[in-house]
Amino acid sequence: MGHFVVTFARGFGSGGKEIASKLAADLGVHCYENRILTLASQLSGLDEILFHEVNEKISKKGASYAGLMKGLPRARKYIARNEKFVSDDTLFFYQKQIIKNLADTESCVIVGKCADYILAGRHDVVSVYIEAPRDFCIRRTMEHMGVTEEVAAATIKQTDTYRAEYYAYYTHGNYWTNPINYDMTLNSERVGIEECVALIKSYMKIKGLIE
Repeated sequence: MGHFVVTFARGFGSGGKEIASKLAADLGVHCYENRILTLASQLSGLDEILFHEVNEKISKKGASYAGLMKGLPRARKYIARNEKFVSDDTLFFYQKQIIKNLADTESCVIVGKCADYILAGRHDVVSVYIEAPRDFCIRRTMEHMGVTEEVAAATIKQTDTYRAEYYAYYTHGNYWTNPINYDMTLNSERVGIEECVALIKSYMKIKGLIE
């Protein structure tokens, strides 16, 4: 099996995170999401000179930021209903460096964080977008969060709006659901969670990234 990175973008409630986690488990690699944000938040508190010193030491040792993320707590699991997107260029700078380092040093799965945009043009990257009809996403959100239909619908709307604004800002105007951004766009309701994993693995075999 060669070196590869699979990036995931997903509509809230579509099962994209579950698909990403199952794919990573099947391939025997790490799945990175919220710990990237946790580490980036910690690094953003450093003076820029100190960060570059840390980055240089890691590069010289041939190590990855993955080691620094071990044991870190996850960031919030869900975006609050009333949270608005507020840009933080410094935080995104650190996230970008972490994602590039991970892609350079290990095979892995990365969820969100504009990873498809950050790693665009690399032959060893497969970018996937997972979406599903709203009623399917609402049902899944109600089941996983234990909330009412009203709260589930509001959470999906707010979170997807946040993700769209986040993506547009950091990709300089591109839009999050643009199919051209991705190798594959899958409807998780029609295809099925397990079948999405199988399809992605089949595509990776076609690209020669796995056997």
